Amino acid sequence: MTAATTPKGERRRAALVEAAAKLLVEGGFDAVRHRAVAERAGLPLASTTYYFDSLEDLVTAAVEHHSNAELATGRRRLEELATRNRGVQATVELVLDMLLGPESGDQAADAEAVLLRYERLVATGRRPYLRPLMRTLSAQLNELLTEIFARSGTPVSETELERLVALVDGAVVNALIAVDPEPRAAAARMLQAALA
Repeated sequence: MTAATTPKGERRRAALVEAAAKLLVEGGFDAVRHRAVAERAGLPLASTTYYFDSLEDLVTAAVEHHSNAELATGRRRLEELATRNRGVQATVELVLDMLLGPESGDQAADAEAVLLRYERLVATGRRPYLRPLMRTLSAQLNELLTEIFARSGTPVSETELERLVALVDGAVVNALIAVDPEPRAAAARMLQAALA
């Protein structure tokens, strides 16, 4: 048994992944550095290179961890949606949570979180090592979104889902360009109009 597969090693590796995921969400790819991750995890600097072959491996683990947590939250919310209100508003909120992240209640923080999310998505294109993972995560997200629409009484085809996601993305990007303090509200309006 190597140190990385002992219970202590697994805890340390998990702490590093979680720390890297938080840094990624807070500051994008540039925030994920060996020293920053180790400090956030409360572990020695050498632990990042001990448990990960490269910074790319650590970033990949962080992206996967964060995305899987968001997908799990979405699945839990979908189960709640199936037993409660399944109106357009509930559907729009859940879809936007999956595409833009959940709202915190702080308008400025939410707008910043959406901006950082889109910066990360665009920056992923410059990281070929993430492409296989992003294809897998995108397929899982699309499956979840398709299920959300189906359970909400608005089943969509693969093509229609692609159009709705593009509609949200376009609304958000336009709002970010216009320095709109509520990119989520702009996306909500567009999605509600499309589903009406």
